[in-house]
Amino acid sequence: MEKRFDLIVVGAGILGTFHAYHALEMGLRVALLEKDSLPMGATVRNFGQVIPSGLAGKWFDFGCSSLEGYRKLKQTAGIPLQENGSAYLASDAEEVQLLHELKAHYDTKGYPCSLLSGRNLQQKYPAIRGSYAREALHFPQELSLEPESLLSRLHAYMKSRFPGLCLQYRSPVTACTDTNDGAAAYVHGAKWSADKVVICNGAEVHLLFPERFAAPGRQVCKLQMMRTRPLGTIGLTGNMLTGLSIRRYESFSHYCPSYPRLRPVERYRALQEQGIHILFNQARDGSLLIGDSHRYAHPKEIDTLGYGIDLEINERILQEAGRIVELDLRHMASTWAGYYYLSEKAAIVEEAVSKNIHIRTGLGGKGMTTGIGYALASLQDILG
Repeated sequence: MEKRFDLIVVGAGILGTFHAYHALEMGLRVALLEKDSLPMGATVRNFGQVIPSGLAGKWFDFGCSSLEGYRKLKQTAGIPLQENGSAYLASDAEEVQLLHELKAHYDTKGYPCSLLSGRNLQQKYPAIRGSYAREALHFPQELSLEPESLLSRLHAYMKSRFPGLCLQYRSPVTACTDTNDGAAAYVHGAKWSADKVVICNGAEVHLLFPERFAAPGRQVCKLQMMRTRPLGTIGLTGNMLTGLSIRRYESFSHYCPSYPRLRPVERYRALQEQGIHILFNQARDGSLLIGDSHRYAHPKEIDTLGYGIDLEINERILQEAGRIVELDLRHMASTWAGYYYLSEKAAIVEEAVSKNIHIRTGLGGKGMTTGIGYALASLQDILG
C-alpha cells in the first residue's frame, strides 16, 4: 500500500533528523527513512562538541541557534549536555596573537569569551602542561553532547511527541522520482509518496544520484579518533582545542588580521600532512576522546580510504597529545574511523534535483554544531 506524507526525509543522521523535527513542529506529516538499524555515520562517530566559536558568517549564527536548540531539548527531551564551555590553547606567540584578535571580534558581537593567562589556565585545567599552553581563550556557553546516544534518545522523544512521524530504520531508499503531485521514494520496492523529499545522505554517495555526488570538487573525508578508559577527575573539562585547531578553524582565518602572516611550524609539518589537529573531550563516564586526523578522496575513489585504522596516525596523534596534557594515554578502550562528505567549493551541498526533490548534505564536519539551526533555515527554503 502506498504511504503518503507531507515530507519524506532520507537519512536519520543529525541533519535529516532535524529537518524532520522542524517539519513536525510545523504540524507536517513526516516519514524519516534510515538505511541502517540505527544511524551509524558521522553523527555518532565524533567528539560531540558544539563550538560556534570556530565558525564564521552565517554558520556561526546557525551554531548559536543550535546551542539554544540543544538546551531546549535538554529540558523537553532529557538530552544530556555537558555545559563546560570550550577552550582554545595557544602554544606560541603567533597563536596567542590570534586568540587576542578573535576575542576582539567576538567582543564586538557580544559573544562571551575570556582570555586565560598561563597561571589561570593551569588553575582551571591542571592537566594541561605549562610547557605547552601560553594562554587560552575560553567560551563559557559552549557545550558537548554524547554523540553515540544522542539520536536514539532524540528519536524516542520524537516518536512519543509527534503522531505525524513515521520513523523507519532498515529502510534504504534506492530510487527517488518526481510524481504528478510531488515526489516518491522507493524502499524495498514499496512506494512512499510526499509533497517534498529532502535527501540528507551523509557520506552514502552511491545509492541515490551518484553522479551528482561525484561532481568535481566533492570529497569524502576519513577521520581517526580514540577513547581512553575512564580516567576519573583529570582537570580537563569542556571542549579542548589546541594550537593546530587555531591554525585550522575558519573563525581565525576569517576574523584575525594576523592570520595571513602565520608562519609554518616545523614540528607541525608531519601532523598537518595527515590533517591532524588535536582535540580533547572528556565524556560523562570519565573516558577521554582524543583526535583527530583527516584524509580525503573523491567519492568514486572512497574505497582508497579503507576501513582500517592506521596505527601510525594514531601514534602521531598520541605523541602530540602527550606534549599537551600530562596524562597516562597508554590505555585505549577503543579507536575508530568516521567519514563525512564535503564540497571544496561550498560550505554545504544544497541542490534541487527537481522542484520537489532536494539534497542537503556535505556540512563538512559542522553537523553537530550547526545542524539544528541550519536545518530550520533549509526547510523554510524548501517549503517556500
